[in-house]
Amino acid sequence: MKRLLTLSMLFVCVTALFAQNDVTKFLGIPVDGSKSEMIQKLKAKGFRYDSELDCLKGEFNGRDSYISVVTNSDKVYRIMVRDAISSSESDIRIRFNALCRQFENNKKYQSVSSESYIIPEDDNISYEMSVNKKRYQASYFQVPEGGIDSTAIAQETQAFIFSKYSQEQLSSLTEEQGQEFMTELLQYMTDKLYKKSVWFMIAEQYGEYYILLYYDNGYNQANGEDL
Repeated sequence: MKRLLTLSMLFVCVTALFAQNDVTKFLGIPVDGSKSEMIQKLKAKGFRYDSELDCLKGEFNGRDSYISVVTNSDKVYRIMVRDAISSSESDIRIRFNALCRQFENNKKYQSVSSESYIIPEDDNISYEMSVNKKRYQASYFQVPEGGIDSTAIAQETQAFIFSKYSQEQLSSLTEEQGQEFMTELLQYMTDKLYKKSVWFMIAEQYGEYYILLYYDNGYNQANGEDL
């Protein structure tokens, strides 16, 4: 059981669990609050609001973009950035790969996968998307601005573990029970990690391609409350 606890702590430290008040930020603005508040904050950054399209327009990461504010019960949970100008198939590969490298070289982000998201030169993007329904997507999460608080992480992990088992029960778990609990613990960590998800994908419309970039605050997303 010592091995189970050691692996649990190691995984948590590597994936960097976050406190609930540490939410995703877009241009330094927390993805939180009401839609009207977010629009005003983005306008203060120089973006222009288009009431007909219900989005903001402006330059983001060197490109003309549309920015949409998405809410759940009037709480902002997502900022979506869409290219204002489409790209050809060859250009979207270059753009997607360049964006991957920008995220990989930015210390504010950590990839959720150990595999590379780079699109190989021999990939036929049009064919893969239309025939094989392949989705070109890259996912990251934001690292806390103040770094990883190992003490808080240890306390949170310990609280989760002991909410399931007492010290006596932990010491008597069978190997099978231990593996089942590890699976549950890893799922808990993964759910926490995705609360600060930043991801992007290639979208296609009438043979033209766009990048859609999402900044998500998982704490404000719908969780079945209205069912």
